[in-house]
Amino acid sequence: MADPTIRELLEKLAERDEVIAALRKENELLKQKVDMLSRMVYGSSSEAFNPNQPDLFGAMPAEESGKDCASFPAEASHEKKARKERTPRIPENLPVEEIIIDPLEVQAEPEAYKCIGQEASEQLDYTPGTFRRVRTVRRKYVRKGEVDAKPVIAKLPPKLQDGCIAAPGLLAHIVVSRYVDHLPFYRQEQIFKTRHDVLIPRQNMARWMDMVADRLEPIYNILRDKVRGGDYIQMDETPIRYLDPGSGKTQLGYMWVISRPGGDAIFEWKTSRAAQCVHEIIPKEFKGIMQTDAYAAYGSFSRERPDIEMAGCMTHVRRKFFAAREQNPKAVNFLLNQFAALYRVESTLRKQKAGPALREAERASTSRRILERLKKAIHLLAPKCFPQSNLGKAIQYALSIWPTLLVYLAAGRVEIDNNLIENAIRPTAVGKKNFLFVGAAEAGKKSAILYTIVESCRRQGIDPLAYLRDVLTRLPRYTNQTISELTPENWQKARVSSPEQYAAAA
Repeated sequence: MADPTIRELLEKLAERDEVIAALRKENELLKQKVDMLSRMVYGSSSEAFNPNQPDLFGAMPAEESGKDCASFPAEASHEKKARKERTPRIPENLPVEEIIIDPLEVQAEPEAYKCIGQEASEQLDYTPGTFRRVRTVRRKYVRKGEVDAKPVIAKLPPKLQDGCIAAPGLLAHIVVSRYVDHLPFYRQEQIFKTRHDVLIPRQNMARWMDMVADRLEPIYNILRDKVRGGDYIQMDETPIRYLDPGSGKTQLGYMWVISRPGGDAIFEWKTSRAAQCVHEIIPKEFKGIMQTDAYAAYGSFSRERPDIEMAGCMTHVRRKFFAAREQNPKAVNFLLNQFAALYRVESTLRKQKAGPALREAERASTSRRILERLKKAIHLLAPKCFPQSNLGKAIQYALSIWPTLLVYLAAGRVEIDNNLIENAIRPTAVGKKNFLFVGAAEAGKKSAILYTIVESCRRQGIDPLAYLRDVLTRLPRYTNQTISELTPENWQKARVSSPEQYAAAA
């Protein structure tokens, strides 16, 4: 029988060994977290096996990181007198493009009328690199020999907003500069002033964008209804800060995006990331497949909507294993090779322009075997990994959503991942780095409308500047019954069938 003193000593040594083992595990986890954060901050964003390519671009200077505090629809905070002094004026030295409009009666019998005067209105227009004044002249006429007759004058063509000096070309340029080129209003103001000697305060541009978004909302609604009316959508969300009026602080909102591969991507603004937002965005009438990442809100939504089948995203699973590759390089590289094999199948199908039936057949014969091999390898690796390690978390993530990763095998119309919708979201990530926040909460909806329109143009292969310039010119003449003709898809079809009518826009 062991001496009590020796037994106590052995127990203390065992306790010490347990503490040392726990501290080693904790130290290893902390090292993994530090390594992961270091790669996120300083490393390449590429997920290639050897991400040794250095960053070609330096960080943006702090003073360029964003100062656009006047995002629409926030009102200018200056006093009335100061605001009046900053109201844009059309410089007199700009070249003039004059449009003369005569009444139909005069056009029919020009010799029967005498011009007695005219009324003129001006707008400030813009073509890339050049401002110009567009003067619309409506001449007044009276019939000869009838001195007491009422003068006739042509009606002023309809505009997006009466009294707005910004012509469609200028409005289109501001939209594209902000939502495609990611230039905050304050930078556009500086460009207009320093390069063209034209002062357009950022507050005015913010209000103009508010107005343009309102006019384009019927087109946005048509695009949204079409995407939600299908049987397969992808969904994701990204955080964007917005200004909380009165507090001087920003709050975190979210731009939710739903997309139909091969169709449009719809941006919807919410001030929350709760599951209720998903219920508000996805209509009760929707039946089919919904592809998302593993965010808990989507899981909560799916439990209440058993009529919707959830599909997972292979890229999110691969990304987690890639982040843990240094923990067990040999095993993780094997797994990454299996993911690569899955994507080679998809690449071949895309090159063949395969339809749903061929995709289902090829995935059943090839991809299913790869996934079975991948799952077996993950199960064999699981007992060897500490659950709280990066590799352990990657394994838990993959196994927890495994059934959703198999959905695409039997549904040829479904993609292997959510990359298409992440590509649609990417411009918002660039934009929010430049202008920091969208403005007040209600401005988020306006941004969602404009992001949707320019993303639809991108997917249709349309120049957004040409589209917006033409549509903002035509829009005032369209009704709710005919406005569907102005969606990017229908606009492009009409331009192809009647190119002479769209020569100016092109």
